[in-house]
Amino acid sequence: MRSIVIHYNEIALKGRNRPYFVARLVRNLREATKDAGVPFVRVLNGRFEMELAPGADIDEVRDRVSRVFGVGNYARAGRTGVDLDQIGREIIDGLKGRPDPASFRIAARRADKRHAMTSVDIERHIGAMVQAATGWKVDLGNPALTINVEMLGDETFYSFGKEKGAGGLPTGVSGRVACLLSGGIDSPVAAWRMMRRGCRVYFIHFHSYPVLSRASQEKAVELARLLTQWQLHSRLFLVPFADIQQKALMTVDPALRVVVYRRLMVRIAEQIARRVRAQALVTGEVIGQVASQTLENMTVIDAASAMPVLRPLVGMDKEEIVEAAKALGSYPISIIPDQDCCTLFTPKHPATRASIGQIEEAERALDAGGLIEAAMAAAVVQDFEFPVIKSTA
Repeated sequence: MRSIVIHYNEIALKGRNRPYFVARLVRNLREATKDAGVPFVRVLNGRFEMELAPGADIDEVRDRVSRVFGVGNYARAGRTGVDLDQIGREIIDGLKGRPDPASFRIAARRADKRHAMTSVDIERHIGAMVQAATGWKVDLGNPALTINVEMLGDETFYSFGKEKGAGGLPTGVSGRVACLLSGGIDSPVAAWRMMRRGCRVYFIHFHSYPVLSRASQEKAVELARLLTQWQLHSRLFLVPFADIQQKALMTVDPALRVVVYRRLMVRIAEQIARRVRAQALVTGEVIGQVASQTLENMTVIDAASAMPVLRPLVGMDKEEIVEAAKALGSYPISIIPDQDCCTLFTPKHPATRASIGQIEEAERALDAGGLIEAAMAAAVVQDFEFPVIKSTA
């Protein structure tokens, strides 16, 4: 069994645009597995075949395929002809050494309907062969093992069960976005959800070094490296924010500082986004989670940017986000203790309903334009590639 057969789900609904989505998915699959012993990806009728080179690590290939967005399901498979007896014999041979399941069934599909036998006939014929050879019980409703048989024009693929893919749309089909990536739990999940909808995500992290330690930057780098496993190429912008916060400490009403900070971050992020030709900003904000995330404050913060601000987690609760972070693998990184810029100089009682007039007046006294220009000039860029990581200052 030297092949992996891959199916897509949502792409099938794209009508006349389907070839574009299929081509992008094939390109992403090739790139994800190019150094893992997969010489090519073959496009078949509604599915793909990845043929493994001799010595390829099947577990490594499957792991990489599992993180390619657009994949509905995949399975290690064998390839044979269309003679039913030959298919049955190869399946029986492939089952040797596997633990006996409580029950099984054959699930057959014919991509080419010109075959003389129907899918049900194929299932009965091969199922009878397997049952005679193994003595296993047949269960068509809830089998412990499903043996998949996919019959194409002149070849057949068979596999034992299927594994769920990452789903969504292939990375790159939905444009570019810039995500404000903190060292916390929420923003990595927000970035991942945008990736799953086909977006290429650029990361922007604001830090308060040297007033605070480099811990938040180190966490941002680790989170970017983790998320690169899903989109293969990433870019992280590390933006110094301590000077802005110290200036705000001198001129901005304490109750308004958090909203002013967020608006300045959004304005800097918008400039970076335009530099990389992104079309929207992304944050991990959730309505009502903290003082700056009331509906009123979010409206004032959004007004700082001409770009749309997307919030994929806006209606989720913390427990849901934590579970998503654990599934993603970002949770252990996010909970590492650190001091990020969001906690520096934060007042005890921030405003929950700041007005746009108050905020704009505070920003004028702050000389926001000059501070933004200085922060942009001091930003450091790091590029990440999967599986090789490189950094560029």
